[in-house]
Amino acid sequence: MSNGILYAYPGSLRAAKIQIAAEYSGSKLTNAEFEFGKTNATPEFLQKFPLGKVPAFHSDEVCLSETDAIASYVANEQLKGGKSAVDQALVTQYVAFSNNEVTPSACTWTFPCLGFKGYNKADTAAAQEHLKKCFSLLNDTLLTKTFLVGERVSLADITLCCDLVCLYKLVLDPKFRAPYGNLNRWFMTCVNQPQFKKVLGEVKMAESMAQFDNKKFAELHPKPGKKDAPKKEGNKDAPKKEQKKEAAPPAEAPTPKAVCPFKKLAPTTLVLDEWKKMYKNNEIEVSMEWLDKNIDLAGYSFWHGAYDLKYCEDFKYDFQASNLGGGLQGRIEGMRKNAMGVILVLKYEEAPQFRIETMWMFRGQELGFELDENWNIDAPSFKHTKMDYNNVEDKLRITRFLAGDAIPELPVHDYMCYV
Repeated sequence: MSNGILYAYPGSLRAAKIQIAAEYSGSKLTNAEFEFGKTNATPEFLQKFPLGKVPAFHSDEVCLSETDAIASYVANEQLKGGKSAVDQALVTQYVAFSNNEVTPSACTWTFPCLGFKGYNKADTAAAQEHLKKCFSLLNDTLLTKTFLVGERVSLADITLCCDLVCLYKLVLDPKFRAPYGNLNRWFMTCVNQPQFKKVLGEVKMAESMAQFDNKKFAELHPKPGKKDAPKKEGNKDAPKKEQKKEAAPPAEAPTPKAVCPFKKLAPTTLVLDEWKKMYKNNEIEVSMEWLDKNIDLAGYSFWHGAYDLKYCEDFKYDFQASNLGGGLQGRIEGMRKNAMGVILVLKYEEAPQFRIETMWMFRGQELGFELDENWNIDAPSFKHTKMDYNNVEDKLRITRFLAGDAIPELPVHDYMCYV
């Protein structure tokens, strides 16, 4: 563990990289009180950090003022790529890729939306095209991977994820990000890890593409007043020449607040929270007896899911399959009040050794994942079959899945409950 004091302004995504790395490694950071333009202009600060840059960090043994250096200092061996020279090199490669390829174009596109700089149509279009190339590369890379390097989060994931946060929150609307399903899955997996979430909070994907904020830009970059403007001599009565200015794109009307798709459904007699409490606090026989008496089959449906076997072949270790199951739960947090289910990791003697099967109970008669694209990141990799609760075989299958480790015909290795 590498402990020390971190200087950064609130909400800094560069500082977030350091803080997330510290969360994973157990390093203890003390966040100094910091006011930009004042704290970093004091003689005490400049003595340690002559350029006055933040994030800045100091411990008993070193003063550092570059984000990647600080993140590396507080990181453990695993975050840096472990003992493998290849993995270490790959982590370094992705960190550099994010800094040199993703970040400049991300700033060009998002800064006008935040009012930090003026809008330039040609520059923005070029940035979008470059990001498409970067996203395609990353999407292909993540086709068979949970994380960028190895089977655990590394500085590669932390750095790239933080550099993509503004893009996903502001401008990567559903249409733009649709071709990059693997990248979207990876991003949502990262931001829903407890260590990321503690630092970044809830990250909601953009529902529409943000545009140039002229009002904010004017506030941050005020023009000099008339009394400060240089005086010009000449004929006061001469007509003024109009200056042509590059027109910014028209501001879009505010996007209506998204309505939960489940709210459009007719009322149901089953109170899902009561069923969940019954399920969690009783044996499966007692729970199912209660469900038989209270189930509203017009208001709820059951779905069995089997993860595509061609993807299961990528699970070399049990934790890889468990990571996918845990990530799936994190990415569907928004449907928790209208769904429940179990995720089973199965272990067989033959290949593929590890497989994933699920059983879901959704409000309504449609597959819940398909009601919102943010929930449908993992679902296309599963084959989902609707269950008939009144059918004896389907009912037995539902019961055994809900029972988890009590399924005699399935070699259950890990049981995860989503309630």
